[in-house]
Amino acid sequence: MNNKRYRIQFPKSECQNADQDEAFFYLLESKDQKKIKFHDYDVIYNIPGLYEQIFYDRLKCCSPKKVTEILNTSVAQTNENFTELRVLDVGAGNGLMGAELKKHGVSRLVGVDIIPEAKRATERDRPHIYDAYDTIDLCNLDESEAEDLSSWSLNCLTTVAALGFGDIPPKAFMVAFNIIQSEGWVAFNIKETFLDNSDDSGFSRMIRDLIFSKYMDLYHLERYRHRVSIEGEPLFYFAVAGKKNYDVPKDFYDKYFD
Repeated sequence: MNNKRYRIQFPKSECQNADQDEAFFYLLESKDQKKIKFHDYDVIYNIPGLYEQIFYDRLKCCSPKKVTEILNTSVAQTNENFTELRVLDVGAGNGLMGAELKKHGVSRLVGVDIIPEAKRATERDRPHIYDAYDTIDLCNLDESEAEDLSSWSLNCLTTVAALGFGDIPPKAFMVAFNIIQSEGWVAFNIKETFLDNSDDSGFSRMIRDLIFSKYMDLYHLERYRHRVSIEGEPLFYFAVAGKKNYDVPKDFYDKYFD
């Protein structure tokens, strides 16, 4: 893992009213400064250690640990074992969620992300975390990709800090949900406003309906501080863990995105 420290600057006044996916920082190199948006993951992952310095050291993100903890707590409510989980980690990024899951000894760990920079960063920084890591588009799986994922007999889905900002399309999440076995586990986090009835976006309504639907039994729902903003204000998310009952039919999520 790279221990280099970078000179970074947060432009507080310019980002004060920006949405999370519009916030940015400056990377200061020699006499130059490079503006990078928080969601420019391809750029950030190519710079070893920058993601960790920004989001974990400076902004105190704790979500991989929190989502892993609530998944562990949920599994413990049953007669199943955490060490028997075969996990599909969607939006795996540079492997931070995988590293947390690995600490608890999951049986198998398969990562997927849509950008090749994420896989390269994982191979560079955490080369032995995943049993397999694929760069694929879940919205456009080809037959061989679908067969490969199916061959792992996956019984758990995780995704952290990637839902609701266009990083993972709703269809991709639902495809991933259907890949895991019935009676498999699901654990993810989501910005608190997406569970508020005042948010009538298709994505928000779909997630609310899924959590309380027959397709999934809710085991754990917890509001927590995901990280702080550039201004030092807490950003609250919900951590969600549940057990899948059935595959979600296509018309369940299509109706939210006419």
